[in-house]
Amino acid sequence: MPQPHPPERSAQVPKIGFVSLGCPKATVDSERILTQLRAEGYVMASDYAQADLVIVNTCGFIDAAVEESLEAIGEALSENGRVVVTGCLGAREELIRGAHPRVLAVTGPQALDAVMDAVHAQLPAPHDPFLSLVPPQGIKLTPRHYAYLKISEGCNHRCSFCIIPSLRGDLRSRPIGEVLSEAERLVESGVREILLIAQDLSAYGLDLRYRPDFWKGRPLRTDLATLARSLGELTAWIRLHYVYPYPQVDALIPLMAEGLVLPYLDMPLQHGSELVLRAMRRPAAAERVLERLASWRAQCPELVLRSTFIVGFPGETESEFEELLDFIRAAELDRVGCFAYSPVAGAAANDLPDPVPEPVKAERLARFMALQAQISRAKLTRRVGQRLTVLVDEVGEDQVVARSYGEAPEIDGVVIIPGAWELDPGDFIEVEVTGSDDHDLWGRPVED
Repeated sequence: MPQPHPPERSAQVPKIGFVSLGCPKATVDSERILTQLRAEGYVMASDYAQADLVIVNTCGFIDAAVEESLEAIGEALSENGRVVVTGCLGAREELIRGAHPRVLAVTGPQALDAVMDAVHAQLPAPHDPFLSLVPPQGIKLTPRHYAYLKISEGCNHRCSFCIIPSLRGDLRSRPIGEVLSEAERLVESGVREILLIAQDLSAYGLDLRYRPDFWKGRPLRTDLATLARSLGELTAWIRLHYVYPYPQVDALIPLMAEGLVLPYLDMPLQHGSELVLRAMRRPAAAERVLERLASWRAQCPELVLRSTFIVGFPGETESEFEELLDFIRAAELDRVGCFAYSPVAGAAANDLPDPVPEPVKAERLARFMALQAQISRAKLTRRVGQRLTVLVDEVGEDQVVARSYGEAPEIDGVVIIPGAWELDPGDFIEVEVTGSDDHDLWGRPVED
């Protein structure tokens, strides 16, 4: 390991470098740490050389994420030398210290107090905390016009391919009043789109037995439908991510039809074969899911559905894979991600028999994505000629990049508006869709 370059240590106010990896839920954890650091008077460093210490928030869900996290830790050690590790991979301290014994401290996910203790041990806080030193909405890593809002931690499900419960624990819902107050602060700060996230949004409130909480002096039941309806009172787009295909989701569709929340659902279905779903320990009623999708679309024709799937799960036969393809054809989902199964250390699926050979996984993944590309292309083609309200994400010299209700940031396609326009990120405008491909739309502003 090369020796770290001597950082340009600050003479007065300690500077912290920060590397944030992983999913939006990890991003929210990073934002909470950064908010506390700023509240205590620490300054954020823009590069390794300026930092007095570097925090790396890791991901440990799949092997590729573990490798990326270990590489990021190694880079921080090489470039700076003083590194605190936190996040999901931090639950595997022996692995981290085996690869990088020079790290100063290792904490698990959602460990704000432990992270701050590790920072304090190396760099005492410059002064007592004063929350007025940070904006009311806290420090955000997303662009100013959208933000992730985490409504619960952990998960009660025990999917055989997943280790999230062992990393983040069982479901712990936030009080509904607390969530709504944070959402209100975000909107007041200029956020135009709030993306609700959790391991399973549809389970929100279950651990609290849906007991009432208060917001603006009125009692509200702690459940997802009540939360969504209340969020619909705010002047921002509300987008829902990560729900299970359970009956309680039915109550959300009328809210979408009313325009209170975006008609967009992110529902990881994982497979279409009942046998594979049972091996995954997932809801295994594909026919019921199709019936539910049909009912939702009848109530809200604008509904956009996103999902993710796994191919090559241990024991998956060619026949079961064909069942998955049949399901995809029948479901006609708008946005789909797919991954070849990858073993995760500690997951129960590792003990299942009949692993699928890597070449077969790759071939099935290619077939799946080719089919979904056809479906996506056909669905986007139907949008040509429609008028859509879009939210501007980026403004360039020769084009504007925006999104409609049907595109979530970072994971879906975009709406491209060619030409130079006097717009700013966060603006809402109306466009007419003029073209499409497998993933994106093209449009021009409507000037009535």
